[in-house]
Amino acid sequence: MNLKNASVLVIDDDQDVLTAVRLLLKTEAGSVVIEKNPENIRWLLSKQSFDLILLDMNFNSSINTGNEGLYWLRKIKELGSDAAVIMITAYGDIDLAVRSLKEGAADFMVKPWHNERLIASIKETLKQKGNTQPDEKVISSDSIIGTELLGSSGPMQDIFYKVNKIAPTDANILILGENGTGKDLIARAIHQQSLRKDKAFVKVDVGALTESLFESELFGHKKGAFTDAKEDRAGRFESANGGTLFLDEIGNISLHQQAKLLTVLQNRMVTRLGANQATPIDIRLICATNVPLAELANENRFRKDLIYRINTVEITVPPLRKRQEDIVLLARHFVQQYAAKYLKPMLALDASATEKLKQYHYPGNVRELQYTIERAVIMADSDRLSAADLIFSPIEAGVAEADEPDELNLSIIEKNAILKVIEKHNGNITKAAKELGLTRTALYRRLSKYDI
Repeated sequence: MNLKNASVLVIDDDQDVLTAVRLLLKTEAGSVVIEKNPENIRWLLSKQSFDLILLDMNFNSSINTGNEGLYWLRKIKELGSDAAVIMITAYGDIDLAVRSLKEGAADFMVKPWHNERLIASIKETLKQKGNTQPDEKVISSDSIIGTELLGSSGPMQDIFYKVNKIAPTDANILILGENGTGKDLIARAIHQQSLRKDKAFVKVDVGALTESLFESELFGHKKGAFTDAKEDRAGRFESANGGTLFLDEIGNISLHQQAKLLTVLQNRMVTRLGANQATPIDIRLICATNVPLAELANENRFRKDLIYRINTVEITVPPLRKRQEDIVLLARHFVQQYAAKYLKPMLALDASATEKLKQYHYPGNVRELQYTIERAVIMADSDRLSAADLIFSPIEAGVAEADEPDELNLSIIEKNAILKVIEKHNGNITKAAKELGLTRTALYRRLSKYDI
């Protein structure tokens, strides 16, 4: 449906928001109706049919549910309206907004928004209206752009669902997960399904930047700003203008760097080193870290105001050991990928190989599985990969003598991994069991088995 012919209802108890949206859509939409009191929804829907409703998540009303947006969304559905609903939400309402997507909302917009992004979201929602199945709960990974972002497990299905819903918004995303779980693939998938997909996707490993390089790399510099500044140079923020900026390993930057970053994100302005004039920036921010959120929330390590700024929506990527259903799926994908690369097109995994893959605990996650399969494909002498062809990394398993293949059996690898994790947590069995993906009882059984 074309926005020019669409009727739009805006429901928000903030008169300034109503006025701003009415003026914005006045020349864009067929008709615009604004309403402060959600109690009038029934009357409004009985008088007129709307194609799209912009609905606030919170109202100063008599409904004491704590999530009024969900209440009124359900009311709209109960009244039989086929209007597409876009939720208007503040930063603190994001979890509720994501819940509303599962209950039938088409999208959500975070306050404050860029006008062009709001219009683009409205147009996209109207375009898709009537073409989706609202009750469909399983999303194929084929719908996620990113050839190696695969999974049939429940946790991955939840991630696919979330990516599909939040990608078209401008919400800032924080991706949490261990090293090797595919956080960068998720970041790229979000960008490639966003309204900024035709603009730049700029990745920066901020955890690897020294204090001296941090500002120059992110914010740019003017010629002569420091000794090696031979010419003017745009920073990564400016390079990503109009597109997506992905800051990887955000949990490893210092408090001083965090303060610099927060200033830019709050003001949406960046000043190059050696310059006096600030440049406005329009970016969608995605951050990732392998630091658990509980540790990140320690104010001695990370500023809470920055966490709130970068964490509009949070995606937690589970370790591969907690996605058992995905192991063989991913392994077969990598076999096909590397068999084609190394001109061995008829390769396949036999039953012993798939069983060994399912038994391993993958401390290096998907990345370790990928390298294991690549090595096996390179060394393969037949068209079937067996258990003997799969040699897991001694680096990940903590095996000291990498040149002794007789030590590389599953029991030795498991024992060394257990010792490594227990040492990491200073003998805390509960924490060690959690990281290994085991119950305390299961870990104690292994301690007894290996006489640890």
